[in-house]
Amino acid sequence: MISKPRIAIVGAGIGGLTLALMLHHHDFDVQIFEAVQAVKPLGVGINVQPSAVTELVALGLLADLDRIGVRTQEVAYFNPQGQKVWAEPRGRFAGYPVPQYSIHRGQLQVLLLRVVQQRLGEDALKLGHRVLEIDVESTVLKIQQGSNNYLVKPDLIIGADGIHSTLRRQFFPKEGAPCFSGRMLWRATSMAKPFLSAASMAMVGHADQKFVTYPIEPVQASSGLQCINWIAELRVDEVSPERQDWNKQVSKEVFAGAFSAWRFDWLDIPDLIDRAQAYYEFPMVDRDPLPSWGGGACTLLGDAAHPMYPIGSNGASQAILDAKSLVECLQQNPNDLQQALRAYERDRLPKTASIVLANRGQGPDHCLEIVRERAPAGFERLDDVVSEQELLDVAARYKGLVGLEKDRIRERVQGDPNLAEIVASIG
Repeated sequence: MISKPRIAIVGAGIGGLTLALMLHHHDFDVQIFEAVQAVKPLGVGINVQPSAVTELVALGLLADLDRIGVRTQEVAYFNPQGQKVWAEPRGRFAGYPVPQYSIHRGQLQVLLLRVVQQRLGEDALKLGHRVLEIDVESTVLKIQQGSNNYLVKPDLIIGADGIHSTLRRQFFPKEGAPCFSGRMLWRATSMAKPFLSAASMAMVGHADQKFVTYPIEPVQASSGLQCINWIAELRVDEVSPERQDWNKQVSKEVFAGAFSAWRFDWLDIPDLIDRAQAYYEFPMVDRDPLPSWGGGACTLLGDAAHPMYPIGSNGASQAILDAKSLVECLQQNPNDLQQALRAYERDRLPKTASIVLANRGQGPDHCLEIVRERAPAGFERLDDVVSEQELLDVAARYKGLVGLEKDRIRERVQGDPNLAEIVASIG
């Protein structure tokens, strides 16, 4: 085995930072190269599934997750008339050994960055260092820092630099732009009164017009308000926007009118939209699954490997599971690091490819499409439209795809005495 292998991670997102912590725990020499000069808590809300939370808990981050996030209690689906179609508990409320968290993406990233700097040292994270080029055959990175360029030669290179990955583009130079779904997203957060359980995820509408919302901070004792993340989604006629138009701030008039009648006794969506301070527009995009994630001593992870639609709360979760698999494969192949990368790809590529394709078919949100097709004007009795068993089957198929079976997560916990001890203490 290479003595203390040197691993370069390109990108300091959630996946790259989690991988760095896992590798450091197993005595790998890690450096992270990130193009931005400072990592700020940007973005809005995400959900982290119990399968991925298990790995963050194993890294000793349970108390931090409780401090900055909300333990998700349930997910509930509603038609455009506000009628409940389906609901089920989540995380600990569903019998998993660990919670599911609704959390601000930027705050989670900053938490991971802080822990990386504490455990690996300040020098492990190279901010303001842009990877310009990668020589795959010789495993060399060409890096720009300010006006200077320099070379780094690690033992392994992991591309965790998102949907526009430099390493992915080198392996697949003719791939082109991401695949546009024909749907646009507008994202924001609002301080508003809690809805449902004050820890619920709500999905309202259908594939062509949907509103997704959930709280990402506890209720404030002083005001009784809560920071609520939301996403408005509409099908649009335009072609995919240019990359420089992503994440642009827009006026609410661009989209809010389509949701003006969505006032329900359990949630006032127009009021929630009005309460936001800024609105950001994103195209809903993904990429086609790849035949491989690299070659030689290089591979991909997270959105660089398998960008997917934000359906089923799996973007960050699957990046964390990538990291876990990669570390396990490196441990199992200590004398051949390149073989370890290929084993990692054999494990994770087909699994994530299945999720990408399932999300194109709306994943667990497919229950809303069933009701839309059969009862577009609403219903008097849900049982006349769809059976509970049919809804259960939709949910179960997706859980199997993404690794959310309770038994699999319990086995993971029971197989690690230290993790089992932490989990046993969770209230």
